[in-house]
Formats: sequence, structure tokens, C-alpha cells
Amino acid sequence: MKITINRDSILKPLQVVSGVVEKRQSLPILSNVLLVVEDLKLTLTGTDLEVELTASTSDLQANGSGEITLPARKFMDICKSFPETSSTLDILIEENKAIIRSGKSRFTLTTLPATDFPSSEKVTAAREFIVTQATLKHLIEQTHFCMANQDVRYYLNGLLLEMNPTLIRAVATDGHRLALSEQKCEIKSGDSTQIIIPRKGIMELNRLLDDADTNCTVQVNPNYVRINLGNTIFTSKLIDGRFPDYERVIPKGGKKIVTANRELLRQGLLRASILSNEKYRGVRMNFSPNLLRATVNNPEQEEAIEEIDINYQDEELEIGFNVSYVVEALNSIKSDEVEITLMDPNSSCVITALGDDSSRYVVMPMRL
Repeated sequence: MKITINRDSILKPLQVVSGVVEKRQSLPILSNVLLVVEDLKLTLTGTDLEVELTASTSDLQANGSGEITLPARKFMDICKSFPETSSTLDILIEENKAIIRSGKSRFTLTTLPATDFPSSEKVTAAREFIVTQATLKHLIEQTHFCMANQDVRYYLNGLLLEMNPTLIRAVATDGHRLALSEQKCEIKSGDSTQIIIPRKGIMELNRLLDDADTNCTVQVNPNYVRINLGNTIFTSKLIDGRFPDYERVIPKGGKKIVTANRELLRQGLLRASILSNEKYRGVRMNFSPNLLRATVNNPEQEEAIEEIDINYQDEELEIGFNVSYVVEALNSIKSDEVEITLMDPNSSCVITALGDDSSRYVVMPMRL
């Protein structure tokens, strides 16, 4: 089998699928990318057994059809090493070798048989719907930073996607904070469906999606989610677990309302955080009429105090938070003004954009 292809035509899909391939794998075949040539179409696949990415291109010439696996990193580095323009690659597959030629360069790579590559799971969709890439990307960007990382509560190491007939909602929590974002979306009639996509799948999906209003097809069954982005197909195993009842975590009935300029508040807290304890990141926030006094102390007996103008007309309230959690919530909000809803020193706060609660951020208090 011989393939003749432009450098840019193969590099883009190769970069897409290589993102999921780990450098160190217990199984050598998982360090390889699968190449399949059929009907003048080249399909590349990479997997780590949890997440699978497939990308294809038809911009090639091929003598025959077939399939083989090549070392993903070496193959990509070879393709990247050639000039961006006017580089044509000839890839000749024979027995257990792949010979790559371009100009006066020649590389010989050892291959592994395609029969050793993990076969793709057939995703029989229990539910299928169409949503824009921009909608999915927005939901992920607004919430993914609250996912847990290697938590023993494995169901927190991912992002909850909830599909309702009229909206789609994303929720992430690490047990200390929670992010929720929802978008209106016409989904075929059916009961509410919840899935938990693992952390690595979410990070890869966020990398693949763009801000365009291009439609993508989402297929869901109890074990897998598959998202067709056109020339790229994303498939991920789902986390088998019950996500916490997030509705109970979101405080209801908070009557102490703070509004502030998002950037002024963010910059003030960032300055105060310079002297925070690296592990606990605590900030003491004292709310009084039209003034927030943020105080940070550390084990070296150092102190930072920031006074920030706010709009607050209730009684004085002092409460401690992890400053990083508050700043990350403010980073995700795009509006100029934010609203913080408080109850008492022992209750979580809710941070939203002023006048828009489609994205909500809950931060638990901490003792200081």
C-alpha cells in the first residue's frame, strides 16, 4: 500500500488524534495511531481505551487499500519537521515497516499490525440529538475547572451533562465548589438523561470544539458518548456512578446581595492572594455597606489587605473563602458586573453575572 499526501493534509488529523495518545503506555499498541485507507479516504484513530478520537481526510492519492499502525509521536514529529508549504509525503507500507519519503529525506518506522489495535466500540444510541459546537464549548468552558482531579469519589472526576427536552446543562464539582451552566436547546422529546464524561474526555473535547454555530451530533447510551464533529469523531467511556444531587448544594433564599465590578473585584482578590497560604489559599472577606475588605494572612505572619468598592446595603458580614475558587469563578464570567448572594458566615455563596443566572458558581466557606 502506498499513500501520497500533502504534509498539511495529514498533519491536521494526526494532531487531532495524537492528543489522546499517552507517551508511556503499558500496551505498546496504544502508543500507535491506526491508519486505514479505503475508497481514497484516510482515517486515523488514536485511543487510550477510555477516549477514542478519529479524524479523516480525502485529500490524498492511494495505491490500494489497507490498514496499519505507526508510532504516533514519531510519525507526527516527522510530518511536522517538513516545510509547511509544498511538502508532499510518500508513505509506503510493506510487511512490518513504513517508509516515509519527502524530497531527499527518508524515514523507516517499525509498524504494528492493525489487528492488535483495540477495536472501536459500536455505540448504539439510546438517545441522539443535534447541538451546535459553540453551545457545547460554552458549557464546558464555564464549568470544567470545577472538576475534581483523582478524587476517591470517582464520579467527581468528570463533568455531568444533563439533557432535558428544552435545555442542556453542565455541572462540575470537587466537593468544595460547584459550577453549573445551562443553555436552551431543542432536544427530541424524552426523559431527562444524565451522563458523566471523564476528565480527560472533557479536556480533549474542549480542545476539539470551536466557537462556530456548526452542528454536531451527540449519541448517548449507558456506557458511551459519541460526538460527530464532521471529519472528527470523539468517543468516550462514561463514568459509572451517581452524581451528587447538585440542586441541594445550591443555596436557596440568600437575601444578602452584593454587586460589584467584576474586574475590580478580580484584580483586588488576585493582589491579596499573593500572600495567601499556598495550600489553603484562605481570604477573609468582610462585607459592610458599599465596601469589601479582603484580608489574607500566612504562616510567616505576613498580611495583605484590599479594600474594594461594592454595592451592598445589608448588615456587616465576615466570611472566609478559598480565594482561588472565587477568582476562577470570576474568570469564567464575561459580564462587567457580578452578583454575589450570601446568607451567613457558615453558608455557601452563589456568584453569577448580574441579571443572568444561566451560569452559577457555588463556593463553600472555610474556617480561618
